[in-house]
Amino acid sequence: MSLTPEFELGFWNAWIFTLPIIIISILGPKILGKRASEEVSSFTKKVKTLSNLSSLIILLPFAYSIFLPLKLDTIWFVIGLLIYLLAMFFVVTGLLNFATTPVNELVSRSVYSISRNPGYLGMFLVNVGIGIACLSWVFLLVAIVNFLLLRWYVVVVEEPFLMEKYGVTYREYMNRTPRWIGIPKSGKKD
Repeated sequence: MSLTPEFELGFWNAWIFTLPIIIISILGPKILGKRASEEVSSFTKKVKTLSNLSSLIILLPFAYSIFLPLKLDTIWFVIGLLIYLLAMFFVVTGLLNFATTPVNELVSRSVYSISRNPGYLGMFLVNVGIGIACLSWVFLLVAIVNFLLLRWYVVVVEEPFLMEKYGVTYREYMNRTPRWIGIPKSGKKD
């Protein structure tokens, strides 16, 4: 991992890892349909602006991936690929769970039973996997910034919205399911 990022246009670059995420980002709202549009329509203008800004900040590094070569001949590529595949499992499974749950029902099965935010966790792991597979400190830094943005977004925007929408059901779900997998529940409020 060098201090200056590598820039090399080529086929075997990190864009291969980011393309599925971009496709999911484009198709996700269409797959989720009414459920997604209902939640977004209830957001205030300020919250919509913050949501769009955080999405843009999260997706911007993917442009860098076009010029970021994968380190195919290293153990780091294998480790990064495994983390990336785990991440994609969380992203795709979470999206499918969300899409197949009735609109007025809380999504709490499958990956949502081990993390309240499997899609966000998946996006964090996507960036970690890319960073390791490419030996890129830039993508690892992006992963940290991504996590901090998502944590802020979840706490400020999504959780209050879900508390208002689902009330006691969501509170019970919060009490039994950690926000992020691997971070144990404490006795205090998240």
